[in-house]
Amino acid sequence: MEGEGIEHRMVEVNGIKMHVAEKGEGPVVLLLHGFPELWYSWRHQILSLAARGYRAVAPDLRGYGDTEAPADVSAYSIFHLVGDLVALIDSLGQEQVFVVGHDWGAIVAWNLCAFRPDKVKALVNLSVAFFPRKKALWRIDTLRTLYGDDFYVCRFQEPGEVEAQFAQVDTAQLLKSFFASRNPGPFMIPKHSGFTGRLSNQIILPSWLSEDDVHYYASKFTKTGFTGAINYYRNIDKNWELSAPWEEVQIKVPTKFIVGDIDLAYRCGGMEDYIHKGGFRRDVPLLEEVVVMEGVGHFINQERPEEISNYVYEFIQKF
Repeated sequence: MEGEGIEHRMVEVNGIKMHVAEKGEGPVVLLLHGFPELWYSWRHQILSLAARGYRAVAPDLRGYGDTEAPADVSAYSIFHLVGDLVALIDSLGQEQVFVVGHDWGAIVAWNLCAFRPDKVKALVNLSVAFFPRKKALWRIDTLRTLYGDDFYVCRFQEPGEVEAQFAQVDTAQLLKSFFASRNPGPFMIPKHSGFTGRLSNQIILPSWLSEDDVHYYASKFTKTGFTGAINYYRNIDKNWELSAPWEEVQIKVPTKFIVGDIDLAYRCGGMEDYIHKGGFRRDVPLLEEVVVMEGVGHFINQERPEEISNYVYEFIQKF
C-alpha cells in the first residue's frame, strides 16, 4: 500500500510512540481499527477518503503493529486509549476531527465521545454499538454467566495463557481463521484444544482478503505477539469500575452506525433489540442512522470497502 501514496510516521502521544498511516489534504478523518487488526484494515478507506478531499489518518493503536506496547496490563485502560487519541488529535493540529471506529476501535471512539465530545465533529462506528454502563453487559462475570468459561473474552483474562495457545499455531493461519469466520454465534476458544481443531482444516480465504493481506498482518503479529492487543480485554472490569462518573452518560455527537447482520457483535447479548427498540437512540440521542448490511460479517470495512467508504463520506460531508 505504500506505493499508493500512503505515508507512515511515528508520533509521540501520551508517553508512547504511535505509528500512523495517512494520506490526503483537508478535514481529518481518524480511523480506529479493532482486534486482531492494524491500520491496514482501513487501506481502502484511506485511499477513498483522500481522493474525496479528506486527510485520512489511521494509527496502529497502543499495543499493535509498529506502535509501542507497554508491558504493564494496567497501561491499556480506556483512559490510556482515549488519552492516546486526544494527544494524537492535538499533534495533528486539530481542534476537532471526524472519527470512524470498528470493533475495539468503536469502543474507544464511543468513550472518546463520552469523555471529550468537544474533540469529535461526527462519528461513524462499525460493528460494536454503545454499551451503557448501567446494563453491565461488558463485565467478565456477566459474559461468563451468559456464555461460559470458553467464551473468548473470558479466556483472554489470564495473562499468558491464550498467548501460549496462539504460539502453538501458525500466525497466518490463526489470523485467517479470525478473518474467514462467518459464525454469528459466540466466539469460543476451548481451554484444552485451543485453536488446533479450528485450524485442522484448510481455511478458504474470503474474496476480500488476499494472501498478501494476511502476510502483512502476520508479519506484524509475529514480531509483536498478541499480548498488547489482548490486554484491552484484561481491562474490561477495571474500565467499568473507573467509569462510574459516566454512569448515565449520553453520546452527544452526531452518529451513524453500520453493522453486518451476521456479525457476532450484532447477534450476541441482546444487542439487536437494544439497537432497534429504542435503547440505542436513548443513549445516543444524535444517532442519525443505523445501517444493517445483509449477509455481511464482522470485518465489514474490509468485506465491503466501497460501500463503507461511501457511507462514511455521505455522512461526514454534511458537517
